[in-house]
Amino acid sequence: MRTKLIVPAAAAVTAVLTLTACGTESGAGSGSAGGSVGPVLPVTGVHWSVDSVTVDGKKTAAPENAHFEIDTKGRASGNYGCNHFGADVSVEGDTITVGQGQMTEMGCPEELAAFEKAMSKAFTGKLKAKLTDGNLTLTATNGDSIALTKENAAPLVGTEWTVTSLVTGDTAASLPAGTEKKAHFVLGKDGSVRGSLGCNTFTGTATVAEATGTITFGRLATTRRMCAGPEMTLERQMTQVLQGTVAYEVRHRGLSLTADGGQGLAAAAS
Repeated sequence: MRTKLIVPAAAAVTAVLTLTACGTESGAGSGSAGGSVGPVLPVTGVHWSVDSVTVDGKKTAAPENAHFEIDTKGRASGNYGCNHFGADVSVEGDTITVGQGQMTEMGCPEELAAFEKAMSKAFTGKLKAKLTDGNLTLTATNGDSIALTKENAAPLVGTEWTVTSLVTGDTAASLPAGTEKKAHFVLGKDGSVRGSLGCNTFTGTATVAEATGTITFGRLATTRRMCAGPEMTLERQMTQVLQGTVAYEVRHRGLSLTADGGQGLAAAAS
């Protein structure tokens, strides 16, 4: 399934994340007009991965990329699972108050769009927060709730990255049916890369240049198994991305690779 991005992703994310915070000040000692989060509830500076959302009594598991963080100025920013969003927040005791949010306008697969609708409905207004052993639950007065887990950032090298989508220019595409979670790769500290293209496994070289935000892939050596049509489609597109010098960007536990021709992929830390 292919979906057209309504706005360029990079520009949209920048627009969302640089909006000026204009929330309400929290209690004594918060010190910022942007809705600063006080020290009572240690939720700032943490990457919160969304596990599930319950709205109107229906619980929905979150897609892998759903997450948010709250900064020290009282600004929450993250991803609903497809689109990026931002909102002003304030924290007083065990209550987090979330203001009206802004989000990018990428076209998303139906199941992601449904989750985004539920997440945006639940993540607004006054929410009671319960924090236990790295797990955070936010509950609205009507019973809607969000379950989250504290998650550490993934390093580029040494992490197994599972491919979640393919990108051509400003168009994102879901993986071919039946190939979900089959394509993955690991960048080694010794300058190697290894993984699966969705059916065949591969090895090769990969030189990371942090200063320029690029990875240069050498020629890949692959096995020669005969694969089903969707798997071969995924392998051809993967091979087009994993060659030559590509730009990379790591966002906590998400990775994007973009080649000069606009071919690219998105992956999540396993």
